[in-house]
Amino acid sequence: MNKLSYALGLIIGQNIKGMNIKELETADFMRAVDQVMSGERLEMTEVQAQGMVQEYLREQQEAAGKEAREAGENFLAENARKEGIVVTESGLQYQVLTSAIGQKPTAADRVRCHYEGRLIDGTVFDSSYRRGEPATFPLSGVIGGWTEGLQLMAVGAKYRFFIPYNLAYGAQGAGGSIPPYAALVFDVELLGINE
Repeated sequence: MNKLSYALGLIIGQNIKGMNIKELETADFMRAVDQVMSGERLEMTEVQAQGMVQEYLREQQEAAGKEAREAGENFLAENARKEGIVVTESGLQYQVLTSAIGQKPTAADRVRCHYEGRLIDGTVFDSSYRRGEPATFPLSGVIGGWTEGLQLMAVGAKYRFFIPYNLAYGAQGAGGSIPPYAALVFDVELLGINE
């Protein structure tokens, strides 16, 4: 075994796997590699190849986005029928876990809260509880579902928000942990306002 050849194959294979390409024909792939390495006439230009790969990835992303959007819409439609769930005009859903009476923040305020964010499959993508420290941020600088939802809460309250994608991170998602069109679930505990 030539270790360099194997290492290159491993790296290229991992890159392809990371691109989530499901339709790889290894014989055609190896023919292209052989043609490039031997200097033979190629069956398409590099520009054509890049365009084809970009189009494939765009189609894959659109399909995944459509699936995530439909899954979120189905989840929220079913969730809205559950007892104790309140649906606002914007589509935000919430459930009061712990009620409180008192001052409520406005969109212009800074809030301090504990929270845990999950995808609808239960995957936790962020948690101030796990970090052991509450977060402080301007209410105008967060996703729309938080801006709207936290204004419903008094200090000391804990709510569960069910946030449609358009009030969350939208069509772009956020980083690698929140996919495009993802509906999100947050448990939020309001600890303070403008402290």
